[in-house]
Amino acid sequence: MTDLLIVGGGPAGLATAIRARLAGLGTTVIDRARPPIDKACGEGLMPDAVARLREIGVAPRGLPFRGIRYFDRGVVAEGVFPQVGPQAGGLGVRRTELHEALVRRAEEVGVDLRWGVKAEGLREGGVETDGGILTARWIVGADGLRSRVRQWAGLDGGTGPLPRYGVRRHFAMAPWSDFVEVYWGPGCEAYVTPVAPDQVGVAFLWGGRKADFDGLLESLPELRARVAGAPPASRDRGMGPLQQRARAVRGGNLALVGDAAGYFDAITGEGLAVTLHESAALVEALGAGDLDRYAAAHRRINRLPNVMTGLVLALERRPRLRARAVRALAAEPALFSRLLGIHARTLPPRRLGIGALRLAWRLVAV
Repeated sequence: MTDLLIVGGGPAGLATAIRARLAGLGTTVIDRARPPIDKACGEGLMPDAVARLREIGVAPRGLPFRGIRYFDRGVVAEGVFPQVGPQAGGLGVRRTELHEALVRRAEEVGVDLRWGVKAEGLREGGVETDGGILTARWIVGADGLRSRVRQWAGLDGGTGPLPRYGVRRHFAMAPWSDFVEVYWGPGCEAYVTPVAPDQVGVAFLWGGRKADFDGLLESLPELRARVAGAPPASRDRGMGPLQQRARAVRGGNLALVGDAAGYFDAITGEGLAVTLHESAALVEALGAGDLDRYAAAHRRINRLPNVMTGLVLALERRPRLRARAVRALAAEPALFSRLLGIHARTLPPRRLGIGALRLAWRLVAV
């Protein structure tokens, strides 16, 4: 018997485990895989994600980036993260490096890490594994997009109506920018993240058709020219469908965190930041012995990101409107920067002010 048993040893599970140990809870993590665990993702940590990691003593190696740059039909819009306190920008980090940093910190604080252990179902008071039944006061499902814990607990809400997918590849080359660059193409987006002095990550998101990395790259000539001749530094890794729904994020003594708690889309690049906020709220609720508090916090944490994601997805599906939006942001770089600050939770939404009206006017008038 332990205080907390976490199924899933990715960033969501490990961040929750570290916080739980720092709060004095006995914590066990199980995962069928072994470190380092990789996953298809954009690998750009937003400023609030970097800050949340530092709170629990995790500082992965990576390359800083200072903002987001959009490319669409020859128009370039550039926004810089506002300087708020000590955290000024984001961090490009290989997923394997992030995982190794979290594992090291989990070991330092005394988390019981059990790699190569497969969860096979829920039992009253515990989890059945291929090595026996593990019991705990609290159980957390942190086993990702297609969470089996979510299914076993009867909390699965199915997939979204418009399936979207992602694929990622790294190139062995020096980064050409200290921005995360987003290239908009026909029915897809490419996210370019500097992750090391000699490595650049490129992740594609798309929906509605079968596709592969090379085919998607062909649809973006400007990006294709950027990486031409650079050898691949990783094998392609895909994921999807992206939108996964949860009917609830708690049931009895069980809670879901991270992608297991439901996922909208990766289009705004804030998935890990949201996960780290969720893990902090979950541990606070566990300390109070009240998972209803976590459910309320989960709704609050995801409210603004889901609105932003829905808006950007709407632009993705309407190329002409998206082109207007990018031109509007290009004409208002200070406004774009404030939007980034709100998006990264370093500025309150009220800081947008009259800029929201200017942006709306440009969408109509440009």
